[in-house]
Amino acid sequence: MTPLVTAAVLLAAVTHACWNALAHRIPDKLVGFTLIAGGGALIGLVMLPFTPVPAAGAWPYLIGSALIHIAYYALLMKSFRLGDFGQAYPIARGTAPLVVTLFAALFAHEVPDDWAAAGIALSCAGLTGVALWGLRGHRPHWSAIGAALATGLTIAAYTVVDGLGVRASGSSLGYIAWLMTIQGVVIPAYTVWRRRGDSVALLRPYAAVGLLGAALSVTAYGLVLWAQTRAALAPIAALRESSIIVGAAIGAVFFKERFGAPRIVAAGLLVVGIGLMLRAG
Repeated sequence: MTPLVTAAVLLAAVTHACWNALAHRIPDKLVGFTLIAGGGALIGLVMLPFTPVPAAGAWPYLIGSALIHIAYYALLMKSFRLGDFGQAYPIARGTAPLVVTLFAALFAHEVPDDWAAAGIALSCAGLTGVALWGLRGHRPHWSAIGAALATGLTIAAYTVVDGLGVRASGSSLGYIAWLMTIQGVVIPAYTVWRRRGDSVALLRPYAAVGLLGAALSVTAYGLVLWAQTRAALAPIAALRESSIIVGAAIGAVFFKERFGAPRIVAAGLLVVGIGLMLRAG
């Protein structure tokens, strides 16, 4: 993995943690994700005239990814409703790298070498520790953990689907523009149907925060898609999960959630794992 790709993925990790924090900050999760998804669709629409249409071979992946992303948004909303940000975000992100590694080996024929495998495994161990230590006393919130784990499976699925799709598209910008446009209309449409005449009044107070989250979301995933055209999927997926450190810090500082020494140690394991992974790249 080149320094430029590494920097792009790390920037994506920071922006991803920030947009998730903005979504969590909005009390009504449906309102928050409506603004973020809808804002992403608007950004995609603006991009469409200036980007190439993806090649024909990319469209099955693009449609499949849009459907998976809708499930991802629904599960992420549920996990944010049930659990602390500092718990739900790490688990959702932490389950993805191992599953992506398995999927990439099966479908993209990208088998990690020993260094990459060790780094990914150590990163996941650190992520698990960050997720499970120091929250809600000594008893994890199992419903929140289950929702976050399911979210992580959707992350792994769309990571592999988009990794293959963007490589077949001929243009990472064209792919992200169409993806944001297609997936972004579903949640706003559902909100209009569910909340009916109250939709505008509910959305207005959080419009600025939600649209900022949308811009960060599109930036984060656009950087990841670009990186996936230039490096293997599994190391990118694992490096991207360094966002967990940012997410845990946001949870501790802005949401007043406990971090604690055990989770600091777990975050250290994550950093070591990333180092091994980058040595492999």
